[in-house]
Amino acid sequence: MSPTGIAFPILGADNAARNSALGILLALSACHLLNDSMQALLPAIYPLLKDSFQLSFAQIGLITLTFQMVGSIFQPVIGLYTDRHPKPYSLVLGMGFSLAGLVALALATGYHAVLLAAAMAGMGSAIFHPESSRMARLASGGRHGFAQSLFQVGGNAGTALGPLLASFVITRHGRRHILWFTLVAFAGMIIVARLGKWYQNHLDERRTRASRGDIHHPVALARVPFLLGILLCLMFSKFFYLASMTNYYTFFLMQKFGVSVPHAQLLLFVFLFAVALGTIAGGVVGDMLGRKLVIWISILGMAPFALLLPHANLFWTAFLTVVNGLILASAFPAILVYATELLPGRVGAISGLFFGLAFGMAGIASAILGKLADATSVILVVQVCSFLPLIGLLTAFLPDLKEKSHTTNLADPGMIRSEEASPA
Repeated sequence: MSPTGIAFPILGADNAARNSALGILLALSACHLLNDSMQALLPAIYPLLKDSFQLSFAQIGLITLTFQMVGSIFQPVIGLYTDRHPKPYSLVLGMGFSLAGLVALALATGYHAVLLAAAMAGMGSAIFHPESSRMARLASGGRHGFAQSLFQVGGNAGTALGPLLASFVITRHGRRHILWFTLVAFAGMIIVARLGKWYQNHLDERRTRASRGDIHHPVALARVPFLLGILLCLMFSKFFYLASMTNYYTFFLMQKFGVSVPHAQLLLFVFLFAVALGTIAGGVVGDMLGRKLVIWISILGMAPFALLLPHANLFWTAFLTVVNGLILASAFPAILVYATELLPGRVGAISGLFFGLAFGMAGIASAILGKLADATSVILVVQVCSFLPLIGLLTAFLPDLKEKSHTTNLADPGMIRSEEASPA
């Protein structure tokens, strides 16, 4: 049996293979939801922490910087290591760090204890994301964009749930009620342990494929650093904007419109839920029409809406954030899959680099924007960040990759066995 309760596929049985692969992806997405919902509690309770410990916006930015930089530094290192030495059960350790971060945050008695909790949560993500992203690709059956989007939508949904859970549980009853969410961490550890068993069973098959050396590079290797640089600039655009919304949107709403903390947290949930909904579209459309088109739409396409948002009333602000979330969300799966197509066979390193970069950029952005908010206002922060999507013009420098034509889909057990080393 698979960790999702679906019978493990008999080679050659297409329906069983499709169901098992989809079951693995759904279970992995659910674990991503649990992991990221725990970590989303931290920014969701920033107003509570600010009042409890009398923090400045710069100190709030430093909390995020600590969380994100730990993830940023360790994710590519862990991804590079697990490319060579896969660790099927490392996801359990990652969830364990997230659990420890929750306990530390609930019991923190001062600002430095909060920083320690943020660091432990960051380490949990650093361990979780590279190997889980590789596992999603292994179960993709060649539909890399769909698999990555399904995996990502779990994380985005978890991030969206953070403010909602904080609003109904923590804000109303106190910070120590974070301890209830350790049950979520335990549930996640049980699921990823069973996923690790599935992954262990497929390691020998993956190594057999990789040892054949039949890896196709879609562009000259000399061009890869330049193209990766373009993708990193696009990531900068996405995650600086996302950081401004995730960390300061609640303060923006309270300062500009005078809404209460629970009301602002609910509107943040609406934005993050839109991000979750938009994620799945990017991978599916990318599989059908190409990654470059999705990148064009997902970053540059939201520019008009982002530029309008700081000048709208409360109703239209909420509406525009939904539109921005839906459009922006498809960028990361498309960028990540595009990058793995540039360097096939390096899924862990690429996933670690890009997840780590996402964490690092978000952390740096939070610290910089916190300083700016202290010196001016949160409203100006949102206005400045509204110009970031224009960086999407750099997409013009990306080539259209010539993708292999697949006669298989998620049902193909052969693709499930050998996918890791194959190009997109």
